[in-house]
Amino acid sequence: MSVSGVIVPAVTPIGESGRPDLAAGLRYFDALAAAGITKIMLLGTNGEGPLHPTAEIGTFLKDAVGHWRRLAPDGAVVVNVSAAGTRESLRRAELAAEAGCDAIALSPPCYFHHDERDIVEHYRAARAADVPVIAYNIPKYAPPFSAGPIAAVAGMEHVTGVKDSSGDADVLRRWLDVKRHRPGFGVSQGAEGAMLDALAAGADGITPGIANLSPRLALELAGAHRAGDQERAALAQKQVVRLLGVHRIRPGVPVVKAALALRGLCRPTVAPPLRTLDDGELTALREFLTDFEPELIGGADG
Repeated sequence: MSVSGVIVPAVTPIGESGRPDLAAGLRYFDALAAAGITKIMLLGTNGEGPLHPTAEIGTFLKDAVGHWRRLAPDGAVVVNVSAAGTRESLRRAELAAEAGCDAIALSPPCYFHHDERDIVEHYRAARAADVPVIAYNIPKYAPPFSAGPIAAVAGMEHVTGVKDSSGDADVLRRWLDVKRHRPGFGVSQGAEGAMLDALAAGADGITPGIANLSPRLALELAGAHRAGDQERAALAQKQVVRLLGVHRIRPGVPVVKAALALRGLCRPTVAPPLRTLDDGELTALREFLTDFEPELIGGADG
């Protein structure tokens, strides 16, 4: 699948059972589609993927992929299958393929220190998934891609693109070099503060977690760049950086889900050991979001 345009790394609604449950976030997915989003990634960082046991994701994936097909018939769904070990990733990939995903995202194996050969073999084994693989470079949580694994992955036909969340301009340039020498290989930027720079350098698209709160801003940035309106694109990037200030209240998924809950779109429940926001944080969140109201998901313009 193509990684061009905007891919939203969606949150995972959690039902009263404590398990992933589409019904707990139907209005959220509907709001993404209403805002013009056509591509989503499930079970990524914003989707708390590694915190949800493999045994509990199958039904959710089938429900979520099916629902998104109805909302965005021409859209696409990527499923993050990253895990500590190769066998676990392949099992998650099997469930994603059974659900009908368009591609899987796969980071290098986490937890243990892995050398370059381990990482290369991890991606070579992913050929068994029988769906396109998007390399997921997220060194905050998994071993970083160095020059060796990037070059090796570039030669694997089943690896069709990368989501680079490193924020490292030199690493991004290496991936863009793969794209230049391999037609059809796609590059998506996941580092939200540098999305416009990445697009200007030649990236195909962006995968910003902040698009959960403002899909309009993400679409505006990508659309303005595509139209050659760099002034409008730069303004959108500036607003994205301002909105990222929400993570000063509480970093990560809890504040995103709390904001969606305030807008009546999704339950605020997060997977343990993550915690929901306390009363003081919720008050700060309400105050922070007032400056962005016209741009937020579920509003008249977003």
